[in-house]
Amino acid sequence: MGRVCLGLTAALLLVSCRQDNPEPVPAETPTPTESASATPLPASGARAVAEETGDFLFEYSYPEEAGDIPELAALLGDRLDAVRADIAAQSAAGREAAHDDGFPFNKYSSSTAWQVVANTPRFLSLSSNIESYTGGAHGNYGFGALVWDREAGKALEPEDFFTSLDALDDILAETFCEQLNAERAKRRGQPVEEGSEEMFDACVPLSDTTILLGSAGGKAFNRIGVQVGPYVAGPYAEGSFEFTFPVTPAMLEVVKEEYRSAFAVR
Repeated sequence: MGRVCLGLTAALLLVSCRQDNPEPVPAETPTPTESASATPLPASGARAVAEETGDFLFEYSYPEEAGDIPELAALLGDRLDAVRADIAAQSAAGREAAHDDGFPFNKYSSSTAWQVVANTPRFLSLSSNIESYTGGAHGNYGFGALVWDREAGKALEPEDFFTSLDALDDILAETFCEQLNAERAKRRGQPVEEGSEEMFDACVPLSDTTILLGSAGGKAFNRIGVQVGPYVAGPYAEGSFEFTFPVTPAMLEVVKEEYRSAFAVR
């Protein structure tokens, strides 16, 4: 899963600006435009929830292909409820901290959008773009992934298909690092110094990225996606990095035997 690094809370950033006798700042009464909890889970099809209150903005969506699988729709619905509850709790605490310290409260936000990466006869591979703001100078974003196994009726992480993530990393590392450094050089206007010990010059292990299972043709997984969130391979200003690699015979060797028939060399 992609990792989202959150900034310092506004209370920490502005603690030096505490007033001796701040004027009370009344909490805004929530005025939801649409309640996530009140929206019934559809029997099938895509779902998109959008809600705005005085404390937060919340959006969560998934595509028709996911909604047409009842068990997967229920799983994503549970995740929707959990994410909404989390942003509601965080924003309420943020408003209280702002009131106590006498500074304006900036509304929090959370957005999760799932989309299809690949749809094969047995598996539905999904990725998500995740954005949030919980105080600080700016928001942040990251990535997520899951693969639904229709045969087993359960959700898997992309790395579950391999004997180990380290084994896949051993095969992919050299090519991945070369492409990552080439992209870094484009964005920085200069090449990455070989052997540099700077934090954002080192290669990134696959454990710090989001892995995606893709398919050209929809019959088998024949490509691997790697998403790298902000702050992982470079400063926030450099943004995220995304790469796609074809499945090779060496990669196929580290796919678990029970899933090997779902992959193909490209």
